Amino acid sequence: MLLLDWILIVIAGWLALGLAGIAALRNTAFVARTLFPAGAALGLALAGFALAAMFDTPQTAILALGLPDLPFHLRLDGLSAFFLFVIGATGVGISIFAAGYFRLGEGTPPGLMCLEYHLFLASMAMVVLADDAYAFMVMWETMALSSFFLVTANHRVPAIRAAGFLYLLVAHVGAIAILLCFGVLQANTGDYTFANMRAQSLPPLWASAAFLLATVGFGAKAGILPLHVWLPEAHPAAPSPVSALMSGVMLKTAIYGLLRVSFDLLGAQQWWWGVLLLAVGLATALYGVVFSAVQTDMKRLLAYSSIENIGLLFVGLGLGVLFNAYGMTALSALALTAALYHVIGHAFFKSLLFLATGSVLHSTGERSLGKLGGLMRRMPWVAWLSLVGVLASSGLPPFSGFVSEWLLLQSFLFTTDLPDSFLNMLVPVLAAGIALVAALAGYTMVKFFGVIFLGQPREPKLAEAHPASPLERAGLVWLGAGCVLLGLFPVPIIGIIDRVTQLLVGGGIGATVRANGWLLLAPSSLERASYNPLVFLVVVGLSVLLAAVLVRRFYHGRLRRAPAWDCGYPAQTARMQDTAEGFGQPIRQIFEPVFRMRRELPAPFDARPVYRVTIEDHFWHWLYLPLARLTERVARVVGRLQRGRIAIYLLYSFVTLIVLLLVAKA
Repeated sequence: MLLLDWILIVIAGWLALGLAGIAALRNTAFVARTLFPAGAALGLALAGFALAAMFDTPQTAILALGLPDLPFHLRLDGLSAFFLFVIGATGVGISIFAAGYFRLGEGTPPGLMCLEYHLFLASMAMVVLADDAYAFMVMWETMALSSFFLVTANHRVPAIRAAGFLYLLVAHVGAIAILLCFGVLQANTGDYTFANMRAQSLPPLWASAAFLLATVGFGAKAGILPLHVWLPEAHPAAPSPVSALMSGVMLKTAIYGLLRVSFDLLGAQQWWWGVLLLAVGLATALYGVVFSAVQTDMKRLLAYSSIENIGLLFVGLGLGVLFNAYGMTALSALALTAALYHVIGHAFFKSLLFLATGSVLHSTGERSLGKLGGLMRRMPWVAWLSLVGVLASSGLPPFSGFVSEWLLLQSFLFTTDLPDSFLNMLVPVLAAGIALVAALAGYTMVKFFGVIFLGQPREPKLAEAHPASPLERAGLVWLGAGCVLLGLFPVPIIGIIDRVTQLLVGGGIGATVRANGWLLLAPSSLERASYNPLVFLVVVGLSVLLAAVLVRRFYHGRLRRAPAWDCGYPAQTARMQDTAEGFGQPIRQIFEPVFRMRRELPAPFDARPVYRVTIEDHFWHWLYLPLARLTERVARVVGRLQRGRIAIYLLYSFVTLIVLLLVAKA
């Protein structure tokens, strides 16, 4: 059997698990202890088959599904195999964690949750396998609908229903743009297969129209500015495993779609496409990280952090398009390698962090950072594994986030070779913006980890917090191990990614990095830059060991435990710790024009004075609320046509026929 056949069997297995969940609708033990672990095993199999497919020749298949004369065309090549690997490998950890997490049902019968969850996984896998517009759109909509029902699992809460409907609205706006993009790409031939689209040679104007439609359509799913508003609403509303699957995996299907259209289906690229992606990506990254730094809800903080990371991915894609438009194949491959490395790195560390918040939420019942603290003693497994995710998200070595961001900054160093003086001046400014984003991301992650796990508990009930279950720990360990391995062994991973860049731009950096051995990463040449993660890890480990030995040798027995210095105020309480609001206050002041802030001042002589600052998104008031009001006015006008009288409806039909006859005659 072909690898594509085995992958289809895995997808069919996920669907079978979903149907088995319906058969055991309220049997929580069976769903959690049997079906979700089986889904994890299928994810592991998918990751293995996808990894093997990256070193095989492209394979195609036709499934007799759907409408007559409209079968599903499927294609398994290096690009689709890479994203299948991301879906499978990340799905393993999330499914194992979900087996311990969904023990309470989260407001929906566990069997129904099982169906929606595994249908979501299967539809994402089919999206990256689709080789025609019909199959792609059917699977894209299936992915949107299944994730909508997962987001609204606790549908009895009005705010969760509102978040789900907002997500569905933006998803369908994006789907319309994608459908129009495919309409342009088929060049009026009536053949919507991707093979036909590859064979077309569109004029520059129509090619640009297709690219812009793809950017809007896939950008809506990814959460780029200003189409990002659904993401910080839907992610906190969804159960934590669903948030992890959406942020870690689903957002990457949008990156896949943009790569497929920009580098595969479209022919020649134009330089300004890359500049557009660079500008949108940098604006999205800055906006996301600034809003993330001032959040007081741990899941909203991670949601805005995902917006920041999507912005970085768009920056990498923009550099790849820009270099490729000027025929600089090696540099385009370097930028795309950075983006694809960040795809898999972000899938692991953001899924890990969302799952960690799920454990905290189950243990404490709190999502607000202002009511958490000191959980490292109560939940040590979750705390230490969250630290791995935090370090990776901050872009610190030797973890996965550092490798991708370092490769991205290396790509910026070569923009001086561009044959355009304007771009030579512009792109270094963008590189400075990326450095600022990286610094603010580290600042935000320090806040996230420190406020939740360090210090003293801010609420008495935190003393009753319980550790994560064994299955939850196993899922976190899997994802944490991925963050570490991706950081320690970048050269083999780049060798795998090289198969994708060879397909997209006809070149790669795999040969260059392998020439220096599997321990030393030098993306261009040894003279310009190199990085050895194992040496870095050994140096850090030896430094820590030496410090421990010196302290034990010279200061052993001199340690005295005492309360922290209290500035002369002896009645210390947990309220004296730095809060999430206080931690984000400098960022709130520096970037005040970015936020829409409402301050609630305490009343004079109030016995319990409360000062509250509410931060809102300008785009709600500049774009979305005006559009909503305009839509309501138009709907009221159109509603007047419905009079409820048959004579009026017959008159409408008669007038329509007269107009059509006049038009036909003309």
